[in-house]
Amino acid sequence: MSSACPFAKGASVGAVCPMRSQENQEKTQAVHEDKIDDKSNHSDTISPKCPYGFDSQNFKLGPLSCMICQSLLFESSKCMPCSHKFCKVCISRFSDCPLCGADIEKIEPDKELQDMVDRFINGHARIKRSQVNTDATEAKDVPQTVIYGDVSMERGSFLVQQALRAFRGQNIESAKSRLSICAEDIREQLETSGSTSELCSQLGAVLGMLGDCCRTMGDAKSAVTFYEESVEFLSKLPPTDIELVHTLSVSLNKVGDLKYYDGDLQSARNYYAKALDIRRNAVKENSKLSSQVVDFAVSLAKVADVDRNLGNEDVATNGFKEAISCLESLKLSTDEVGLEQKRNSVLEFLNKQLAEKDRQVIDAAV
Repeated sequence: MSSACPFAKGASVGAVCPMRSQENQEKTQAVHEDKIDDKSNHSDTISPKCPYGFDSQNFKLGPLSCMICQSLLFESSKCMPCSHKFCKVCISRFSDCPLCGADIEKIEPDKELQDMVDRFINGHARIKRSQVNTDATEAKDVPQTVIYGDVSMERGSFLVQQALRAFRGQNIESAKSRLSICAEDIREQLETSGSTSELCSQLGAVLGMLGDCCRTMGDAKSAVTFYEESVEFLSKLPPTDIELVHTLSVSLNKVGDLKYYDGDLQSARNYYAKALDIRRNAVKENSKLSSQVVDFAVSLAKVADVDRNLGNEDVATNGFKEAISCLESLKLSTDEVGLEQKRNSVLEFLNKQLAEKDRQVIDAAV
């Protein structure tokens, strides 16, 4: 799944989601003011804390988590006779309980626990805390006012973080469910707030991840639908944010890949070409950014590969050579090890393609 999601930075220790920077600044100021009030013994609020242990600082597992995929329980099930509880998909892979080692005789659904998990998700990001009436602190009979405060983690970031955990744990249905809730939340905000850049970028990223879920599940048709809708929203944004431009081009390439594997080469080329145009413009604006150059070369390779399959050999060869030239002229620093590996892998593919053409020429001459 794409790591360029605008929620992703909000799901790491000490990081700030760029889409929530202003909101976080306001919260930081409020926290600072609370600390000042604490020192002067005039604090009138209780710091909110998630009752189930979910925390934005360390994302520790709470009691509603599956110990296998480390995400919130989905289709909660208990293995008998030990009664330890996991996601249905996760525990179905085992014959012995991962916690106690007991033989699993059967797996039973736990509807009551799943209902609790669902209620927790629906209510997350809001928790009760009391506020003391400072004008009547001496009056014991004066009722406290109950207010709601954010639980240290923005709801969208929380849902995406849970989805990413589930996806890594191969619980794709769980990931899709969390992302669907997140997408629904954002759509509701779009209806009330309009198509702001913030909401479009968030929805575009989440829809792309939903496409990843469907593709992993083998549902190519739904995957294409999600990717295309992702492109629709991300295309509304100005092409100045590097991460969003990357996410947009990746979604286009993923549609192209699905069309390619389905045998629709012309449609595949159309999507690859759109991604190539976006990346070509990005390289012009960020020529010193190594990742943009590698992305550009990858798109050249994809378009050229389809051209070869369509019988446009000369066009394909030119594309392969341009991609090789870009990668060979790229100067990488010593700390860009991952990017160096990607470059070498792409170069290997490109050189094989040119070698294949040379072999065909020799065979034809013979």
